[in-house]
This record gives sequence, structure tokens and C-alpha cells, in this order.
Amino acid sequence: MNTGSAVSAMVDYLHGNLHEVEHLLKVYGYAKAIGELEGLDPRTQRTLEIAAVVHDIGIPRALEKYGSDAGPYQEELGPAEARALLEKLGCDGETVDRVCHLVGHHHSYDQVDGVDYQILLEADFLVNASHNHLSREAVEAARKHFFRTETGLRFLDTCLLK
Repeated sequence: MNTGSAVSAMVDYLHGNLHEVEHLLKVYGYAKAIGELEGLDPRTQRTLEIAAVVHDIGIPRALEKYGSDAGPYQEELGPAEARALLEKLGCDGETVDRVCHLVGHHHSYDQVDGVDYQILLEADFLVNASHNHLSREAVEAARKHFFRTETGLRFLDTCLLK
């Protein structure tokens, strides 16, 4: 299974919701670049990229079940949706398990257990901060409290704190 297959499946899963598709592609782009520039091994890079593509897969179910796409609802409902999609695509079990873990924690900043997790948080924040027009103070707080990779910090400084 390649990342393009995951993107295609997510476009279908999201019924072409342009906002969500563009969000996943932006997060994927940042995650791919940060991972490559940080020198991830190929397996971790692939897992990161797939996780970036499917990280918000819980949104439709959260909206359906709770009427909200709040982070905790995405984390609750996303892993099962991700597992079903990735298994249908023939993704290997180890990758599916790790991606589901990342999907189930991608709004939890205090449980980082790997560089793939760290980069996913950073990539998602970069996109959300821009989209939500976060204040300079909020971006600086994020920089101080959870950005860790050299590349993520550089992107944050260059794109949001210039």
C-alpha cells in the first residue's frame, strides 16, 4: 500500500469535502517534509505519512455521533475508522496498529512516544495555527511547550513567527 492509495481512499471517505481534503494534504506535506529533513528511517517515514493522511478520519463519525468534531471525539472514534480503511487497502498490521495509535492521540500533547507522533503534532499544528489565525502568543506558547524537531521549529518560525 502506498500513501497515494491512502489519499485516494480518504478523498472518497470524506466525499470530496474540500476543506478536509485540503487539510489532510497540508498536514501530509508538512509531515513528509519534516520527517525527511529529520532523517527518519523509511518505515517510520511511511507510517508518519499514512498517519498524516488519515489523522482526522474520526471527524465525520464524531459529527454524526456527538454533533462535534472536538479532539477527544476524534481520538475516540478515529482509530476504528482508520483501521477499517487501512486494512481494506492491505496495509500491514504493524503499520495499522501504529497509525491507529497516532490517530487516537493526535490531540494529546503530553503522551508523545515517538518521533512520528511528535512530527504529526507539529505538522497538524502548523496547518491549524494558520487556518485558525492563532495569535502570536498562542504560537509562541506552542513553540515553547511542544515543538521539538529542528525542522518543525524552523517552519514554525519562518511561516508563523516571522
